[in-house]
Amino acid sequence: MSYVVLARKWRPMSFVDLIGQEHVSRTLANAIDSGRVAHAFLFTGVRGVGKTTSARILAKALNCMGTEATPHTGPTATPCLECAACREIAMGSDIDVREIDGASYNGVDEVRKLQDSLPYRPARDRFKIFIVDEVHMLSQSAWNAFLKTLEEPPPHVKFIFATTEVQKVPVTILSRVQRFDFKLIPTQLIAKRLEHVLEAEGIRSDRQALSIIAREAAGSMRDAMSLLDQVIAWNAQALDGESVARVLGVASRQVLYDLARALVDGDAARCLGIVGELANQGYDVATVARDVLSVLRDLIVAKTCADPGDLLDLPDEERSDVTTLAARASTDDLVRLHQGFSMGFDEVVRSGQARAALEMLLVRLARRPPLIPVDDLVSRLAALEKRLGTAPPRGGPASPPTGGRSPGGPAVSKPAGPPVPERRTREASETAPAPVRMPSPAPSEPSARPAVRAPHEAARTARESTTRASSRADDLDNFRAVLEKLRGTRPELSALLHHATVSRADRERIVLAFEPGSVFERGATTPESIELLRRAAREHFGVEPELELGSGPTDGQGTLSALESKERNERHREALARAKEHPKIAEVTQILGARLKEIRLPED
Repeated sequence: MSYVVLARKWRPMSFVDLIGQEHVSRTLANAIDSGRVAHAFLFTGVRGVGKTTSARILAKALNCMGTEATPHTGPTATPCLECAACREIAMGSDIDVREIDGASYNGVDEVRKLQDSLPYRPARDRFKIFIVDEVHMLSQSAWNAFLKTLEEPPPHVKFIFATTEVQKVPVTILSRVQRFDFKLIPTQLIAKRLEHVLEAEGIRSDRQALSIIAREAAGSMRDAMSLLDQVIAWNAQALDGESVARVLGVASRQVLYDLARALVDGDAARCLGIVGELANQGYDVATVARDVLSVLRDLIVAKTCADPGDLLDLPDEERSDVTTLAARASTDDLVRLHQGFSMGFDEVVRSGQARAALEMLLVRLARRPPLIPVDDLVSRLAALEKRLGTAPPRGGPASPPTGGRSPGGPAVSKPAGPPVPERRTREASETAPAPVRMPSPAPSEPSARPAVRAPHEAARTARESTTRASSRADDLDNFRAVLEKLRGTRPELSALLHHATVSRADRERIVLAFEPGSVFERGATTPESIELLRRAAREHFGVEPELELGSGPTDGQGTLSALESKERNERHREALARAKEHPKIAEVTQILGARLKEIRLPED
């Protein structure tokens, strides 16, 4: 008698034997027990997860006649597996249970011939059952011919469809069948089933060998059985992890962990050595890369989840190795490794020199620079800005420029800022550079760069700002109007200038100051920003006032941003007070025994 492969020899015969698809077997068994069996089913999932096997089991359950001692008068969830119907369905020779290949039986004429046979009662069984495999291969005309039959078949007819590409099945068909999605079988369940088969076959094996076969099966029990047949042919007495890995051309789990450990530790030389050993032994480099990517994923799961549970589909000893290795690196570093490896994985697979591509990828990742937290970078930048904005240049105290332009552009120095007492102004002038004065350009030079103001003019500017006739409220109103003009063309510049301290703003002069080294100063003192501010001032006043921008000691209270925030707070307090005094609100709070918690004002 010819040899029967393990996938056929150990095919499940009942719902109890079905591995990894408990949601399907339990639902079908309960439907049979309750007498609520549908007339059409659709089994969908990847190859080798039990679709056709489940269809045969369902056919047995519907047609089982039982034994002479315990005959069945109707469908049963536990077929006897001994009656003629059960045996013939298992062998595929039952004349009332037809298994059809959708790829070769896909025309409308074949469907019409099938429909012509439907009115006839089954020859022996209770139901005439049609199992159509790869049903997505049917043509559109064949599907259209099936519509009416699927919706109202004869009571003695059942349809069971199986497909790996359910998206190709028309929606009109899906609405007429009960759909069951078959899942990938977990690696541990496959390994357990393989162990049971090997024990029954009288072949010794270790856990590592079973783990490699189950991992390579990728969720398919049929693939696992086929691989098991292959390794048994190499050694029918005993299976060990090293020999199984060599036969299948895959790296053992321990080698993959060694490679991942070298990658995590940044040992590029060790990574190259391991890849060289694997290549010399004939292992497929692309398969090794795929397995390394899987190990990196497991490391991230073990590092992120305190109790991974089913997220780590690994034996206990391998789970312990993954947890130990994950503790050697931070989560961010592991994520960076996985992201970098996954981006280079496609290059390894497509490359004509897969070994070299994998080696360079591992070296590049092993030599990765250490991660620096973003908070540390921000702190360092803030400290650097503070030092650059307040510390005098090397070689002595800061000396203000005398005018003109510097080689890199306009010479920007620090003005005295808003009106301050004379003592404070004198102290500030000793610790900060002198201000910059930007006179209006000549009419023939509309884009002239601002000139540097002489040092002795800083004191005069402070005295003039304290003794000028215009009030501060008028200055703020004028500057607010200028910014409204500017908002239409450059809203971001208008937002920066809202944080400037306004010392003066009239037809003759606009004097602004910023906190030293602030981002507002850097954005508002560029030549382009100065020219836009001049243009907006000219549009508002009708003439172009003299413009002075710089930095100096400020209290931050003379900015439009601070004043507008103060005004909003004041309006809110006034609205809250008016609401509390409103008779209607007082009446409501008294009747309900409530209190006024919040008032929301409309946006300005």
